[in-house]
Amino acid sequence: MPPTFTIGIEEEYQTIDPETRDLRSHIQAEILQKGRMILQERVKAEMHQSVVEVGTSVCSNIQDAKAEVKKLRSNMVRLAKENGLRLASAATHPFGDWREQAIHPDERYKNIVEDLQLVARANLIFGLHVHIGIDDRETAIHMMNHARYFLPHLLALSTNSPFWLGMNTGLKSYRCKVFDKFPRTNIPDYFPSWGEYENFIKLLIKTNCIDNAKKIWWDIRPHPFFNTLEFRVCDIPMRADETIALAALIQATVAKLYKLHTANQGFRLYRRALIMENKWRASRYGLDGKLIDFGKQKEVPARDLIHEYLEFVDDVVDELGSREELNYIHEILKMGNGAERQLRVFQETGDLKKVVDYIVEETEAGLEEEEPESVRKVG
Repeated sequence: MPPTFTIGIEEEYQTIDPETRDLRSHIQAEILQKGRMILQERVKAEMHQSVVEVGTSVCSNIQDAKAEVKKLRSNMVRLAKENGLRLASAATHPFGDWREQAIHPDERYKNIVEDLQLVARANLIFGLHVHIGIDDRETAIHMMNHARYFLPHLLALSTNSPFWLGMNTGLKSYRCKVFDKFPRTNIPDYFPSWGEYENFIKLLIKTNCIDNAKKIWWDIRPHPFFNTLEFRVCDIPMRADETIALAALIQATVAKLYKLHTANQGFRLYRRALIMENKWRASRYGLDGKLIDFGKQKEVPARDLIHEYLEFVDDVVDELGSREELNYIHEILKMGNGAERQLRVFQETGDLKKVVDYIVEETEAGLEEEEPESVRKVG
């Protein structure tokens, strides 16, 4: 039986004080509790109290996912405002300091901090996680092996964390480098079979490295509790439409790789070390740099490779019914990803508070049906 390619999307948001524009705990403002009353289990705390995560239900297509993401965002934006806060969707705060942020009082997070110490406390970052439904675990592990190649491309499209502790880091995704400090992160190795993967997990549990597979924090992983392949490489984008476009591209990627897999054509497997070279380039330069085309053994502008990527998945897009949503990738290429747009505002204003204002504005963009389609340009 073929995979369902269902979609689940998780977004992590910053809660912002509108006066200082700094991060502020949402617990005091009871956003978490009120959010759970309205949205049931789709809102949850993260390790730092200035982080709130929302997650869709299992969506059968990208249109359902789009409706849910926009509804969840709209509700969280409204709840934040009702409690004297604002919601911001960026992968790091431009000047917020992790040392001033409280840890959520939860046993799981207490254990992570005890285990990882300063590495965990400093992990004040915000990501986008996209789940694609694949019931058969053997198929899922093969899809993971092949999909690894595209993770740097997805990161380049989504980079949205150029600032850290008030500094321009020079990277388009500094979030990646913060998370690198955790164990069991980045691009996973190739696994010949699901059995090999299971043996790997069992060994880590037996030797007290982890207590369960949720502490595997790779950029892509078979989810330990759901029959999904979870893509974790992306920075959280500013606009909901960017999130939807990335989810549509991820779904199309898995569907295309599955199509090749069933035709015994498979996508070429590359060494983890090579894919990591591209991940570094994506985190450093975003869409403005070059990635390596390993087949041609040469550097290619990232934007050109994204166009090739879109052509690669094109024959499954109409089968999935996601062309309209996927086409927004072209808008990202035109207007720039979140990192480019944040840097543009900073170059024009020299004021990181203005950057936060812009992020808040973009976080709310496109959530109302009456909003015009035109994308706000900076400058």
